[in-house]
Amino acid sequence: MNQPVSPDHSHDHAHAHDHEHGGKASCHDTHAHSCCGSAAAAPALVQLTEKASSNAQLGRFRIQAMDCPTEQTLIQDKLGKMAGVEQLEFNLINRVLGVRHTLSGTHAIEQAIASLGMQAEPLTDADEAAPAPAAKTRWWPLALSGVAAIAAEVVHFTALAPGWLVAVLALAAILGCGLGTYKKGWIALKNRNLNINALMSIAVTGAVLIGQWPEAAMVMVLFTVAELIEARSLDRARNAISGLMQLSPDMATVQQADGQWREVDVREVALGAVVRVRPGERIGLDGEVLNGQSSVDQAPITGESLPVEKNKGDKLFAGTINQEGALEYQVSAAAGQSTLARIIKAVEEAQGARAPTQRFVDRFSRIYTPVVFAVALAVAIIPPLFMAGAWFDWIYRALVLLVVACPCALVISTPVTIVSGLAAAARKGILIKGGVYLEGGRKLDFLALDKTGTITYGKPVQTDFKLLEPLFEGRAQALAASLGERSDHPVSRAIAQFGKEQGTALSEVSAFAALAGRGVRGEIDGELYHLGNHRLVEELGLCSPELEAELDALERQGKTVVLLLDRSGPLALFAVADTVKDSSRQAIAELHELGIKTVMLTGDNPHTAQAIAAQVGIDRAEGNLLPSDKLNTIEALYAEGHRVGMVGDGINDAPALARAEIGFAMAAAGTDTAIETADVALMDDDLRKIPAFVRLSRQSAAILTQNIVLALGIKAIFLAITFAGMATMWMAVFADMGVSLLVVFNGLRLLRK
Repeated sequence: MNQPVSPDHSHDHAHAHDHEHGGKASCHDTHAHSCCGSAAAAPALVQLTEKASSNAQLGRFRIQAMDCPTEQTLIQDKLGKMAGVEQLEFNLINRVLGVRHTLSGTHAIEQAIASLGMQAEPLTDADEAAPAPAAKTRWWPLALSGVAAIAAEVVHFTALAPGWLVAVLALAAILGCGLGTYKKGWIALKNRNLNINALMSIAVTGAVLIGQWPEAAMVMVLFTVAELIEARSLDRARNAISGLMQLSPDMATVQQADGQWREVDVREVALGAVVRVRPGERIGLDGEVLNGQSSVDQAPITGESLPVEKNKGDKLFAGTINQEGALEYQVSAAAGQSTLARIIKAVEEAQGARAPTQRFVDRFSRIYTPVVFAVALAVAIIPPLFMAGAWFDWIYRALVLLVVACPCALVISTPVTIVSGLAAAARKGILIKGGVYLEGGRKLDFLALDKTGTITYGKPVQTDFKLLEPLFEGRAQALAASLGERSDHPVSRAIAQFGKEQGTALSEVSAFAALAGRGVRGEIDGELYHLGNHRLVEELGLCSPELEAELDALERQGKTVVLLLDRSGPLALFAVADTVKDSSRQAIAELHELGIKTVMLTGDNPHTAQAIAAQVGIDRAEGNLLPSDKLNTIEALYAEGHRVGMVGDGINDAPALARAEIGFAMAAAGTDTAIETADVALMDDDLRKIPAFVRLSRQSAAILTQNIVLALGIKAIFLAITFAGMATMWMAVFADMGVSLLVVFNGLRLLRK
């Protein structure tokens, strides 16, 4: 239950996005959960002290009743006042609260949460990994309450029975379905929190006090029914995320020490274990193929529509589906550290990063609800005291006003849309790290792209060779291949691969060094050699007009030229060419249709850059760029007034990715760094996912705007009707909960796209 605190590790972007965190608003419990309150959704991570204590412990609790900003705000206010509590971490999806504290035990924390009407169940790591159990709903009290409320209306309308019977039936209806609302409302009022439970409790109690028994009963029943529908609707957004957890099977067939195969819980499978997966089975853990050949459906991870062929040495991802052949693979990541697990964790954390629209709504609601309560109080008191109004009429209007004006629809409209958008993107193999990026994507008007591995396949091959120094005939390819073998750059690797395919014997390289953006150097048999690009030749002062002409001719063909040099000059020339992806051409065309211009940034020479850009249709191309030059290009685009995104591999292009408004990491599946540091991670290497992301961002922004207009517009209409004296409490419930359901259903439309 308690663990020593580990230091926080967070990615600090150079562009300093405002990562304000908030919980996902969703309601599950029928009886007392609603997703609105006077306070905004509290941050997902709440730091209560300036410095963390060295002896602090982390306790985690499952709180079944905590799945709304309403409960989150109450818990934060309560625990925030406790001495010894340093930090709170809210996971509303799994209803888990993390508390960093210096207390001797967790009893005080459990008692504090119990005082809010919620139960905190201490968790182990294994408990937390399991999905939150579904809340059980008892239908019969609501059904009986509905019957009693209808009977009260009929008896009151027909006057066939004494008035006390109407009161008894109404009271039975209110108590049958409204005790949970009253309990939550009382707790909220004690903690100075005017949430929907408090407002509804005040309104129903006020209706009872002025003798509106049937209406008070029907309002409470309608409110509870509407909450139930809202909760079930919001569960669709919750299940879109938690459904990812069901992709990985619970059991895996693992080879034992005696060679036998046995079914084992995936959480107990050790790193390095050998696992067998039959045709048609889901793969339980990340790993690398040892034996067998098959195709694997990777759509749950990468969004690829077609199965991918897998052979010995290829990566497998947990949650993907084996097709026709049996495979044996070696486990490369524990169940909790698989690519699927990291995706789930990233999406959960993304829901804590509130989008700009959500932050606006939260700030608005903090002011709006207390103001509305004050206006309702004024409506109840001022006209009867100073304008000769009837007390009954104006108190009734004030009660109607309280229900109509509740900001539930407004508060819930943004998180459900953001969660739906994040889930829809994850299904497509697009991992968005927060609502701020989901909203920000629609504003991009310029996209910078790395070339290798982004626009091209990133697997260049050697196409040309020319010996420049006759004395090195028969040796030049071997020397270049030996240096290239030590490098991790695709161009150098292509030369090394060509040499190995030709059966060239490689030499031992000492004093090896990589020269960023230029090439490599190393000593072979005591002699210093360089393998590098045009820039390196210039820096070493070994260029000549004849060599310039040679280089220019090859570079105009879109090839990258590399030279082998010793201290005296160039020894041989190698040309390497990469292959452009067909998907890149289509992606650039789609980006242009969306009004987004493109620029390619590469360390290759300008001629190669221009040739590749022309093939794909990119607007601009800049070559001979070091990592710092790419950063300067992003800065220059900002200076021109553009909103810039950057696409790269998440490591080599780190400065430019960090400076861009949104950094996109390509082919992030299985790559820890890319998933953790990118703003948006594309799980495969298909560039068409970026225009898909931009379209989703624009759709999300449109739905957010629609929801805010609907919520405020319909509220304004009903407020006017209320002040005119034409609204009833029935209408108030329909206006409040009806609009809430409308914006929820509107937000869920993103899951269908």
